[in-house]
Amino acid sequence: MLKLYTYFRSSASYRVRIALNLKGLAWDAVPVHLLKDGGQQHVPDFAALNPNELVPVLSDGDATLVQSLAIIEYLDECHPQPPLLPADPLGRARVRALAQTIACEVHPLNNLRVLRYLERQLDIDADGRSAWYRHWVERGFSAVERMLAESPDTGRFCHGDTPSLADCCLLPQVFNAERFRVPLSAYPTIRRIVEQCRQLEPFQSAAPEAQPDAE
Repeated sequence: MLKLYTYFRSSASYRVRIALNLKGLAWDAVPVHLLKDGGQQHVPDFAALNPNELVPVLSDGDATLVQSLAIIEYLDECHPQPPLLPADPLGRARVRALAQTIACEVHPLNNLRVLRYLERQLDIDADGRSAWYRHWVERGFSAVERMLAESPDTGRFCHGDTPSLADCCLLPQVFNAERFRVPLSAYPTIRRIVEQCRQLEPFQSAAPEAQPDAE
């Protein structure tokens, strides 16, 4: 049985939950609360699993995997159907570029530890943190919107008509943007694809509100 150390609002964990569900894999959730007790990700037992002290962590038998994109590609290689990456090299490169634009360019600037650093170490108030968040999300979404809208490879989903690694990344980032009330009217292609994703059960059951640790 696969075991996923997760937090219901973590967008990186959300990506992996979507991938697990799309693969139809059975998995157990191990909630790690990022706020309680000073952050349960910092306790020694969890830090021994992931020195970065971040979720998600996937346990597969004796193997322990960290970093959401690495975990998803591991799942795709071990459980190839349905595939989350295209068969052709150019298609795989495009999907990875979309996924990494979100996971490596947008998300790291807006995750919990960055926002808390802005607040606690740099003494930036709530309005300033919100402005920071909106700036980087809008800049990243503008790039993703162009990458999607200007490519003939975009279909019902980010690449063609079946969900891919890129969709696993896109929906969680949109969820976060909505939570922080970032206007999304300038991104019609993103919004259309996210609505397609939200109609599918694997995405629905991966949603934060559907998790056992949801608050």
